[in-house]
Amino acid sequence: MLRETPVNIALVLLLLTVPVAASAMDEPFIVTLATKVAIFATAAVGLNIALGHGGLVSFGHAAFFGIGGYGAGILASHAQNYEPLMTWPFTVEGTQQMLIIWPVALLAGGIAALAIGALSLRTSGVYFIMITLAFAQMVFYFAVSWPAYGGEDGLPIYVRNSFPGLNTLRPLDFFAVAFVWFLAATLFSILLSRSRFGLALQGARQNVERVRAVGIDPYRLRLVAFTISGMITALAGALYADLNRFVSPSMLSWQTSGEIMVFIILGGVGRHFGPLAGAALFILLEYALGGVSEYWKFLLGVLLLLVVLFAHGGLIGVVTRRRHHG
Repeated sequence: MLRETPVNIALVLLLLTVPVAASAMDEPFIVTLATKVAIFATAAVGLNIALGHGGLVSFGHAAFFGIGGYGAGILASHAQNYEPLMTWPFTVEGTQQMLIIWPVALLAGGIAALAIGALSLRTSGVYFIMITLAFAQMVFYFAVSWPAYGGEDGLPIYVRNSFPGLNTLRPLDFFAVAFVWFLAATLFSILLSRSRFGLALQGARQNVERVRAVGIDPYRLRLVAFTISGMITALAGALYADLNRFVSPSMLSWQTSGEIMVFIILGGVGRHFGPLAGAALFILLEYALGGVSEYWKFLLGVLLLLVVLFAHGGLIGVVTRRRHHG
């Protein structure tokens, strides 16, 4: 862990410096790319709690990402149209205040993760993977067939939601919001992994029977981790909806689940700043190669294969090993 610290600090400083410099040079597109990295990294931090620390290979985290996005979009659309969200048994208004939208996204993601996890965690291995994927696809098809909120056409957010003291329409201001949330999620993940709960979770990943023998219920342990994981990913979804000012069922697709997992694998499974390294590399490849060929993901697949075969610690593992040997 100590060997990783300089690399982690360098990654964070790079993420912070690039958009600040780009803003000074009047390059808002680069600021937006950095914001996208911070949001995707936050989503991957959520999955990393379940996957990296708990050993739970979930292909359903797009459900939580999309639920957070739709939470933000639905609240904003009702505020924009001056229509109450519900009128019975009491009136609930829409809102464009991020300080209200974020708790709603966290709560919605947590409830969904608790419900999905309660059923999925009764299985293990490939069955767990397939059940989480099935739940995510159920949510995806529900969104596609939900005409009240755009159906397959998606739901626009005409004006970005607001935060006190900031102009969120300015790219650098919105980046600051996403960056702070990434840092907060990562710090929480680090503290969680070092807590008694985190140590027990890692113990359950390594040897379930030994954890059960000392009086800890691995099912409850994993369910809490899965719920926390879903909440953080849902928050990232709300930020992503605001970034694009648009929500669509694609946020709920299995491809999104796969991309979030790719960020972790590229950066390093279980490494606290692996999500940042993986998300940054993914966005960089998309930006550099996406305009060259629509088949750029083939090259990403080759890179992912090389990482899986020869670099089990991901990019951070490779860099820290080289620094240590050097």
